[in-house]
Amino acid sequence: MLRFVVRDKFIVCDNLEKCLNALGGIRDICSVATLSRVKERLIVSGSSTSRSNCLIDSTIPHAAVETTRRENRRLSSTSVIKEARKTCLYDLHVEKQGKIVNFAGWLLSVQYREAIAVSHLHTRSLASLFDVGHMLQTCVSGKDAGEYLESLTTCDLKNLSRGAATLTVFTNDKGGILDDLIITKDDEDKYFVISNAGRREEDSRLLLERQDDFKKVGKDVYIDFLDPLEQGLIALQGPTAEMVLQSLVKIDLRSLKFMNSVKTEISGSRIRISRCGYTGEDGFEISVPANDAINLVERILEIPDVKLAGLGARDSLRLEAGLCLYGHDINENTTPIEAALTWLVAKRRRVEANFPGAQRILSQIKTGTTKKRVGLLLGQGPPAREGAPILTPEGERVGSVTSGGPSPTLGRPIAMGYMPPDLAQYGGGILVEVRGKTYKGTVTRMPFVKTKYYTAK
Repeated sequence: MLRFVVRDKFIVCDNLEKCLNALGGIRDICSVATLSRVKERLIVSGSSTSRSNCLIDSTIPHAAVETTRRENRRLSSTSVIKEARKTCLYDLHVEKQGKIVNFAGWLLSVQYREAIAVSHLHTRSLASLFDVGHMLQTCVSGKDAGEYLESLTTCDLKNLSRGAATLTVFTNDKGGILDDLIITKDDEDKYFVISNAGRREEDSRLLLERQDDFKKVGKDVYIDFLDPLEQGLIALQGPTAEMVLQSLVKIDLRSLKFMNSVKTEISGSRIRISRCGYTGEDGFEISVPANDAINLVERILEIPDVKLAGLGARDSLRLEAGLCLYGHDINENTTPIEAALTWLVAKRRRVEANFPGAQRILSQIKTGTTKKRVGLLLGQGPPAREGAPILTPEGERVGSVTSGGPSPTLGRPIAMGYMPPDLAQYGGGILVEVRGKTYKGTVTRMPFVKTKYYTAK
């Protein structure tokens, strides 16, 4: 829960999207620069039901004031704020004057001195460094580790090469997505898993409960959840990311392809470098011990091409790349087929049909679905945010937007949402409703901006 003080009023938000919307349409120009000033302090009270405050002073439009008043009426006088967690790089964010927000229970920077659009375009042209240490890093080992992870997901780990990684999903018995995650195969009995911070408790519980099931029948599975204060995770993203990182490591990064991982050293610190990211650009995620994380980040930032980037740019970059955000574009009521993620259901797993929700998912692959995730390219007008109705040209509501915002690269609004497959024809016209008015748009293929993943071809 985010609670912003604006002229002695509170704006209460439960995620970054709502937070940015409430602050006077700041996302409409991809910038928080319209804020008059940002206080470098957080008020946190220890309790059990909500999250910490981020206090931001601002001059805001009348519409935002009205939002504030409505949210104030919803806020109980007995509401309490749960202390948010910090990554091992939190002090560095404060030192670098990051605008700190509570995102999924973690204190992270939404941006730094530059506008979000500027940071976004810098990532597309050079390289940016993101703190993603709030993500859940988990080591899974044991002779039955592969079977164990496959029992929860739709991926094929048996045929995955050592050092390779795969994007996959946890599914429930109804085929709904419990989370999206990346699994790296270090060896036949060793795996490295990264999943979403907002699902940390649910994912941890899911993994531990299934481990108990395996142990009860004599299976060999061990789980090690890495503490974010002991193990950092940073993402170096952009077209010059390889050049930047190559200057710090001895291994030849040209041999490390997209969705592959290697363990190496930087200045005596044992690290993991994975060629992946969530921006659509070439880049790397680096898992590094907390004691060495700040030193590594400072060394990377000494290179002129690189700047720190925050949550705002990471969100707009992943939207341009057509990538899903859990809790918005996908959730436990959405199947991989509906989310246009059929490719995540491995061929061998389809034949074996032994993953959670297989019956429904395989049925949808065969007979189709009633809704489909699509890209929307909008014309002139405001961005369509989450929940905005999608209409036919005749005005009939047929779906809803799940993610949307301005595209700094394209210079126009873009969005993702769900609508019936028979109406989701590429190039087809639609309308979106924003604040009571309708605006024209077109159903389009994703990604909105061509991805630049490194395949060594």
